[in-house]
Amino acid sequence: MRKLKLDELNRATVEEFKEQEKLPVVVVLDNVRSMHNIGSIFRTSDALAATAVYLCGITAQPPHREIEKTALGATQSVTWEYFADTLQAIEKLRADGYQIVAIEQAENSTMLNEFMPAADKKYALIFGNEVNGVSDEAMQVIDTCIEIPQFGTKHSFNIVVSAGIVLWDFFAKLVR
Repeated sequence: MRKLKLDELNRATVEEFKEQEKLPVVVVLDNVRSMHNIGSIFRTSDALAATAVYLCGITAQPPHREIEKTALGATQSVTWEYFADTLQAIEKLRADGYQIVAIEQAENSTMLNEFMPAADKKYALIFGNEVNGVSDEAMQVIDTCIEIPQFGTKHSFNIVVSAGIVLWDFFAKLVR
């Protein structure tokens, strides 16, 4: 077996990417601290063709050298918007017809493997702060909550790992 070379991967250009059909998902970052995490989520959002990334509160914004270290240019391809407050982003998304979904460990959450996104709906997936998770204010106004099943001794995944797992799951269930 031979690994493919970069020029054999047939990657879309930034212009082609912006025009292609997107996964009906907006990633919402609720006060995410680490710029490396922000950049990695941009890169994952690019790889799985998320509609956009919404940066909220203390979440840093491009252009920034620390974000670009892990984004590797994905801040140029993925549409993004900044909101001073996560509730402002949720209000806009709800007005645009998005289902508001927290990715969090919470009472009455639905396990990711049991959640089936509807092909005719759009989803806003809220990922929270690395220490405190999704803010209490956002949790009060969500439509539903998805939890990633875990079986080890730790009680959480890194936000980038969580975003990768959930975005891939939505991609696998919606794009056939």
